[in-house]
Amino acid sequence: MKTSATLERYYVLPCCLLLLNLCNEVVAYKGRLIHDAFLRTLFIMAMVLVGSSLVAFAIAPGLIWIVQSMRKTSRSTAGGLGEAFFLIALGVLIFWLYYRNYLIGTQSILPATWRNV
Repeated sequence: MKTSATLERYYVLPCCLLLLNLCNEVVAYKGRLIHDAFLRTLFIMAMVLVGSSLVAFAIAPGLIWIVQSMRKTSRSTAGGLGEAFFLIALGVLIFWLYYRNYLIGTQSILPATWRNV
């Protein structure tokens, strides 16, 4: 139980906050399409509130549930290896998204249909 709380506090939740920051970058990028400053501000505030609620109430608990279910269902060392692989893959994915976002631009992490024209 202690390992689970430590894992949640020091790895999964910071990863979720990093994902939230990426979502905020996407919202700010898409907000540039709105030319009225008042409406743009309302749009950005609303989307950040929705995104933070989604991260807090869906993504973070979902990731924690995945990690805990890997730990519960396995009785061998392969389960621990799978959990470690999942957490490392999560960190690598977030690093890769940040790398592309800050060096190439926000449009590089979006599907082609979502890009500003």
